[in-house]
Amino acid sequence: MKISALEEYGLRCLIQLARTLDRSLSITEIAEREGMSSPYVAKLLSILRQEGLVESVRGRSGGYRLVSPPTEIRVGQILKALSQPMFEDPAYCERHAGTETSGLCIHHGQCSLRALWQTMEDWMQSAMDHITLADLLGDQDQLSNLLRTRLLESVQQLPKPLIPLTTMDRVASPIEMAP
Repeated sequence: MKISALEEYGLRCLIQLARTLDRSLSITEIAEREGMSSPYVAKLLSILRQEGLVESVRGRSGGYRLVSPPTEIRVGQILKALSQPMFEDPAYCERHAGTETSGLCIHHGQCSLRALWQTMEDWMQSAMDHITLADLLGDQDQLSNLLRTRLLESVQQLPKPLIPLTTMDRVASPIEMAP
């Protein structure tokens, strides 16, 4: 998985806003704090505003601020606003049907890769939904421990496996196959 610049810098802009809850920040202030160009910050904030994560404030002390407290903004929500999902069903099959086909998948619903990507997408989304913008404000050591705890919680809440356990039980183990 690759994190896009849009995702990275969008998160950085939101972290800056989360650190400064007592007032709004201008595009220039955010750009200077993060070492980015003002036009790029403006582009990011425009996307985040359209997605309902930030609002613009007019006037002399205007700028941008978070719409909700950082404890209520989930990283999964932010990533959805800034990027496309890793896996999109059914468009996935159409985009990856093969170079020598008429656009129809040759696997006819028996695609192990589709199951892999869908499971990974679900896991990643669940994991990111367990992390808030407020979580990202701590120091690196505290954050690392907190994230491990939150990610473990998300794994424990994963949906059931794609292959029912009754099917897996019917697969003979190497011990059972020994004479």
